[in-house]
Amino acid sequence: MTDSGRPVLECRNVVRRFSEGASVLEVLHGVNLEVQAAERVAIIGASGSGKTTLLQIMGGLDDPDAGEVLINGKSIHGTNESVKGELRNRYIGFVYQFHHLLREFTAEENVAMPLLIRREPKAAALESARVLLGRVGLGERLQHKPGELSGGERQRAAVARALITRPRLVLADEPTGNLDAGNGSHLLDLMLELNRELQTSLIIVTHDHSVAARMDRTLVLEDGTLRAADV
Repeated sequence: MTDSGRPVLECRNVVRRFSEGASVLEVLHGVNLEVQAAERVAIIGASGSGKTTLLQIMGGLDDPDAGEVLINGKSIHGTNESVKGELRNRYIGFVYQFHHLLREFTAEENVAMPLLIRREPKAAALESARVLLGRVGLGERLQHKPGELSGGERQRAAVARALITRPRLVLADEPTGNLDAGNGSHLLDLMLELNRELQTSLIIVTHDHSVAARMDRTLVLEDGTLRAADV
C-alpha cells in the first residue's frame, strides 16, 4: 500500500471498444485490477488480446469507454489533457519495446526531459540524469545521441528516463522484446533492482514467460478479462 493506504493503481470495470465498419469489437470487457506499492505484475496474453490497449489506458494515453483508472487514488480519466499530463509526469514512468528516445538529444538530455517538463532547473535536472545514467551503466555515454548507442544501451537509457521522476508506477510494454537474450536479461535485472531500490510498482506486458516468472504475480488477458495465470 501507499502511505495513505491506497493501491498505486486501480482499474475499475474498464471497458474499451473499437469500431470495425458496421460492427463493434469490445476488446476489454470490464477489467478490474489493483496493484500495490512496489508490487511487480506481469500481464501476458495472445497477440491482439488487448494488452497494449490496457497498458495505454492505465497510463492515461487512451480513454476507456466505461470504467475508470485511479493512480494513487486520483482518476486519470475525465480530466483535460493538461491535468492528465501532469498526473503522468508525477506518478508514471513508461518503457516501450522501442526506446522512443529523441534522436536529436544526448542520452543525458533525453533522461533529464521529464524533469525539464516539470520546469525543474536545467542544471539540477541534468545532474540527476547523470547520476541515474551512471546507475544503469551509461556514465561514459552521457553525451552520446541514440544513434551512437547500442540497442541495449538505448533501452537502459529509456529505463533511466522512466525512473528519473521516481514515479509510483512504471508501465513497460515488451521492454525486452527488441533485445537479444543476454541484453534482455540484463535489462530485466536492472529494472527489478531499481524496482526494489525505489519501491516503484512495475507492470510489464510481455510474451516472454521467463520474464513473467520473475514477477510477484502473473495475469492473463483473455477474452477481454484479466485472470490469474495457471500455476
